[in-house]
Amino acid sequence: MRHQHHNAHVSCADVLERSLERRGPISLAEVNEEAALQRRVDKKFLLTAEELAALIDRLDDDFRVMDIDGRRVFGYSSTYFDTPDFDQFRAHRQGRRRRYKVRSRTYLDSGLCMFETKLKGLRGETDKHRIRYPLEDRNRMNADARNFLSELLDTQYGLPMPALEPVMAIDYHRGTLVNPISQERLTLDVQLLCRDRSQEVAGPDMVVVETKSADGRGVADRVLAEMGIRDVSMSKYCVGIAMLHPKLPANRWSRLLRENFSWQRVAVPGPHATQTLTA
Repeated sequence: MRHQHHNAHVSCADVLERSLERRGPISLAEVNEEAALQRRVDKKFLLTAEELAALIDRLDDDFRVMDIDGRRVFGYSSTYFDTPDFDQFRAHRQGRRRRYKVRSRTYLDSGLCMFETKLKGLRGETDKHRIRYPLEDRNRMNADARNFLSELLDTQYGLPMPALEPVMAIDYHRGTLVNPISQERLTLDVQLLCRDRSQEVAGPDMVVVETKSADGRGVADRVLAEMGIRDVSMSKYCVGIAMLHPKLPANRWSRLLRENFSWQRVAVPGPHATQTLTA
């Protein structure tokens, strides 16, 4: 476990804002043209504020920060859909090949909303599919979303459409670095807040770094390796569900959760009461 020795008054959010100010900008249109990476290899890392500052300092000038109208850190809110028994959470915990995540993602600064499905490919790559989505439907699946997902699951996995409902929302702030030369993207998420209908749990003051590249061996991956920081097996969805529902088995992430998220599993016998998110 890496202990956080940074000044308690300097949060990851502060470090992110300051570090990104010194980077050259790249527009959203350029990001979508140069490094859309809908099919890619994702790696996740958990960094302290000190490590975040060091990482951004070490990246060369080819990494530019996504800038929209002068803003560089943006608010996001994702609503995740799963079965009442959390079948997709369990599929990820068990490492099943045919697993997927279903969510709506709202870009809070613009009001843009997308409905997205992330499939896991045969070689471990992430294959993301998305459609534009009405903002007012972000906490439910409308007919367009159901048709989109049903066709995707049938053609990609030969699976029927399950009965899904909203089970959790995650709010966070994100900065994005893009290297158009190496065709990779780096997202930096801070201030995670996981919530459902009855409770909310804040994540630690750490940054979730995700590298997205064609083969998982991008420039940022090499820099992180040189810093001695290893990737972690986690997703915001699985960590959030585990924090909100400590009675669920989460052995795949238990060490990560205990060391970084002050998590402890609650061993309670009997059926688990499911909570759903409402609009």
